[in-house]
Amino acid sequence: MNERKQHITLQLDAHHISLNVQADKEHLYRKAAEVINERYRHYQKIAPNRSAEQIWVYVALDMAVNLQADAHAHRLQPVDEKIQELNKIIIQYIK
Repeated sequence: MNERKQHITLQLDAHHISLNVQADKEHLYRKAAEVINERYRHYQKIAPNRSAEQIWVYVALDMAVNLQADAHAHRLQPVDEKIQELNKIIIQYIK
């Protein structure tokens, strides 16, 4: 597949990042930049004496933890769905 690329520039704190991205995913990159900037400002506020490098480490860890939590929840989703199906069957037999 030859997907159309689009050149975008994102601002992450004081850094400008230029990328060529798939045009249909541009909004995802822009939203990701917003989330990263929000997390950066959050850690800047709660840890004002930390260096920019330390703040970025906090942001990276925060994002990685959220990614792992989402992956874990996604892996459990089929189990939850199966449990709900089994509960419905049990309730039908109880009635």
